[in-house]
Amino acid sequence: MTQKRAQKAEIPHLAGHYAKDGFILQQLVNKDFKLRYRRSVLGVVWSVLNPLLMMIVMSFVFSYFLRGSSVENYPLYLIVGNVTFGLMNEATSTGLRSIIDAAPLLKKVRVDRWVFPIQKVLSAVVNFALSLIAVVIVMLFFRIAPTWHLAWMIPALLLLMVFCAGVSLLIGALAVFFRDMIHLWSVLLTAWTYLTPIFWDMSLLTNSNAPWIVTAVVKANPMYNYIDMMRCAIVYQTSPGPTVITLAVLWAILALVIGVLVFRKTEHKFILYI
Repeated sequence: MTQKRAQKAEIPHLAGHYAKDGFILQQLVNKDFKLRYRRSVLGVVWSVLNPLLMMIVMSFVFSYFLRGSSVENYPLYLIVGNVTFGLMNEATSTGLRSIIDAAPLLKKVRVDRWVFPIQKVLSAVVNFALSLIAVVIVMLFFRIAPTWHLAWMIPALLLLMVFCAGVSLLIGALAVFFRDMIHLWSVLLTAWTYLTPIFWDMSLLTNSNAPWIVTAVVKANPMYNYIDMMRCAIVYQTSPGPTVITLAVLWAILALVIGVLVFRKTEHKFILYI
């Protein structure tokens, strides 16, 4: 009886604890949003203009100068790839420094440390949502009507969020002990950008008779699968293939499991290094 009473008493305590974490997450996301556009003339509009301007420049370069793409609806293909990769880029780049940047707060207030990497992922999702306005503008301009396949955006986004959360927990923890991670991750993201079909498409590999191992590496690339799911929903207007869905799920689970394990294993030492 005593044990049951203790368990019942613990439930409200846990509920209150998670409610506090949720409130802190909300406040941190709001703070990030306000800081991002503070003293900006264009403000939130820049989240729409930035992907649009990038799409215009890159479409012009790759469609006319380099003749590198024969993709139908290339501007839409390009902007969907850009904003999806941009979500991962922002979430992990900010998640990388999340614990280090939160050092003053962690030294003064008792708060769950996982809140900070997850908050960076949620902030990146908010900016991604604003960037989707640019995608809608492109669809309207080229008179591309959405279909029910647009629903595939939801699992694609959720899986990408889980993947980014896992990676952010992992590299955020490692950066506390190895500050070289900050520079290494920047280099890795640059290489990752070119390895992912953002401004080019897979036909460039198949038409050039590239070794099968190169094609396999590109298709195993996590961001290839998440971007392909997004493009299936918006550009191709079809359902993603089973291989793409399977790999997207596996990468999300793998990243989250490794990220949580490493974070939990090292978080008690953070205060000594930040």
